[in-house]
Amino acid sequence: MTFGCQMNKYDSLLAEGRFCKAGYATTDRIDEADVVLFNTCSVRDHAEERTYSWLGELKRAKEKRPDLVVGVMGCMAQRVGEEIFSRAGHVDLVAGTRQFASLPALVDQVLDSRTAGQRARVVALGMDDELSLDRSGEPWPGGLHAYLTVMRGCDLNCTYCIVPTVRGRVLSYPIEHLVREARGYVEQGARAITLLGQTVNSYGEDVPAPAAGERRWSGRQGRPGLADLLRELQQVDGLERIRLITAHPSYVTEALAEALRDCDKCERFLPLPAQSGSDTVLRAMKRGYTTELYRRRMEMLRARVPDVELGSDWIVGFPGETDADFHASEAFLSEQGFAVNYVFKYSPRPGTGAAERLADDVPEDVKKERNQRMLRRSEESALKRHSAHVGSVRRAFVESTSDRGPGVVLGRTQHGLAVSFAGGDDLLGRTVDVRIESATAFGLSGSRATP
Repeated sequence: MTFGCQMNKYDSLLAEGRFCKAGYATTDRIDEADVVLFNTCSVRDHAEERTYSWLGELKRAKEKRPDLVVGVMGCMAQRVGEEIFSRAGHVDLVAGTRQFASLPALVDQVLDSRTAGQRARVVALGMDDELSLDRSGEPWPGGLHAYLTVMRGCDLNCTYCIVPTVRGRVLSYPIEHLVREARGYVEQGARAITLLGQTVNSYGEDVPAPAAGERRWSGRQGRPGLADLLRELQQVDGLERIRLITAHPSYVTEALAEALRDCDKCERFLPLPAQSGSDTVLRAMKRGYTTELYRRRMEMLRARVPDVELGSDWIVGFPGETDADFHASEAFLSEQGFAVNYVFKYSPRPGTGAAERLADDVPEDVKKERNQRMLRRSEESALKRHSAHVGSVRRAFVESTSDRGPGVVLGRTQHGLAVSFAGGDDLLGRTVDVRIESATAFGLSGSRATP
């Protein structure tokens, strides 16, 4: 079971592929399973409590079948480690965020201990260098959409974020490895690929600058950058769409903007969390930019890609946030015109700078009220951006059929916006022209455009 972000989903698929190579097969039935793994999230307390709740549900199955191997992996495992055993004594294995490739071997350690008449609890939390792992040829469990982690970890130190602690420092995978992996997914049926990174547009910043005579790329001092990766993936036959999660304002470059402009497989949608519209709050968050820097980067981006759409995350009720600070966030959201917004109430996470050094001094009722106001402002902005597409014809990649009834398919426009229209299964995995006829704050609807 997977909790949390798209990167966790990718890691679960990576682990699944490793187990398949080792002779395992997946099952939806707990009574058929030999190994049950929980891939966990640690961004919010609720996610961790959900994991413990599911582990509690599994305790009875473990009592009936002592041979069952129960493991906890991922961010929560990395953060709390052996503490998991004290809350869930039936767990056999705890594996951190850079141990996924080793999971079958770790399960073997659990089984070997049982063969020897013991019960070993296996813990693996090392931040090993995964760059030696060539992931090309990994089994793809199917589907039109694949995830591709281009880098791991984060070198930033936003005070509210636990990610650098649980995922370690940045490690970027070589471009040639990523292109090879993408081709492998396409050969197995994937048509859209989402590139994942905690700050995906900082890809390559950790790579040494090329020596004399080596290829120079578009990044700082000739390093490879996300723009170079996008241009290489543009050449992969059979790949229809490339998406990005999640970018950071400090790494929006001219090279990236020009790649988004030039590569028609790339969605013209950039998830670029502002988090706050107040410079005072941004400093307390240690985001590394001001609202003025954000504006300048967006002006540069829109000058090269005028029809780009933006997405943002927002935190309300951050320690010290005043009414004026919150009003600044409302105004900044409206000013920048974000098409997609995710709004969160601040809650302290153990191990983060904000939890250790800043008083959680915004009352809960104020957080709730600001959260609702920000959600309303988000919907207003999204509706305005979506409505601007009504009457136009957009290229849409068809991803799935709708659960609202037969004869309706769901896709995403080249601007990364959800669109529904009449169509059948024969359209799945194809890119077609759609005339946009109506819009809500949550998506678009239309009809197939005739040539």
